[in-house]
Amino acid sequence: MSTHAKRERLLFADLLETAGPEAPTLCEGWTTRDLAAHVVVRERRPDAAGGILIKQLASRLDRVMAEFAAKPYEELIQLVRTGPPRFSPFSLKQIDEASNTIEFYVHTEDIRRARPEWTPRELDHVFQDALWSRLERTARLMGRGSPTGMVLRRPDGRTAVAHRGAPVVTVTGEPSELLLFLYGRQQVADVELEGEKEAITKLHETKQLGI
Repeated sequence: MSTHAKRERLLFADLLETAGPEAPTLCEGWTTRDLAAHVVVRERRPDAAGGILIKQLASRLDRVMAEFAAKPYEELIQLVRTGPPRFSPFSLKQIDEASNTIEFYVHTEDIRRARPEWTPRELDHVFQDALWSRLERTARLMGRGSPTGMVLRRPDGRTAVAHRGAPVVTVTGEPSELLLFLYGRQQVADVELEGEKEAITKLHETKQLGI
């Protein structure tokens, strides 16, 4: 049975192919080629991928990413499609599903929503619930840099606290849109913000959400 992560991986690979290597993305300064290289390095080069979180390793990450970005674009796409090698933790179904469902959903939207004519995807409730489950577990980590208190709320009323503090801004939307907002894609997330005007402006413009 196909998992959410596998489905999103294939959608991401197809979109990379359709968009071509020099298309813009929501990741500042990155083209689709750069984004593909990032995904491949994350799964295949743990010795360098640590630079995503650890500043001391950032220069190594940049060098390895540049090496992969220099590969033929078709080869990069194939590496994305085939996924991690057997020795990688990401090759295990449970880890793949837990770690890559959000990774590939967000990066697919990084390409889709960088286009001026983008339209929202219609996502079924099963996938929305899966995203919400992951969002609940990561909300405080991803929202730790918020300049205001932040509560995430689904249209059905369920909530998750992303950051404690005052004043509080409540961000309402479908899990897929809340996820994009929490991962620093505030400008393209289809959400409604409630709270003090100044706090809303700060939260909407901050660069401190996500990793």
